[in-house]
Amino acid sequence: MNLTVSTEALEWYVDEMNLKDGSFVRFYARYGGSSQIQKGFSLGISTEEPDQIGIKTTLNGITFYIEEKDLWYFDEHDLHIGFNLTLREPEFQFTKKADE
Repeated sequence: MNLTVSTEALEWYVDEMNLKDGSFVRFYARYGGSSQIQKGFSLGISTEEPDQIGIKTTLNGITFYIEEKDLWYFDEHDLHIGFNLTLREPEFQFTKKADE
């Protein structure tokens, strides 16, 4: 699994969540809502420090991560966080590599 964050999305998170160098952004499985990959769950976001990182990416000193215990939610999909210019907010794209 890969986790990527676009520059525009990074800037949005820094501005909206008042992030500083050394901050953490966690993506986790949240009960309720809707998602493209898990019925009855949605993607939650928090700024808590990690316990057991399953996957991470760090940009400009900000660490975006998913805990080991939440990797099941992604069902072997990569998560790319882009930016929707029309809505002026991040958007999530889940992609799964075809079996080889």
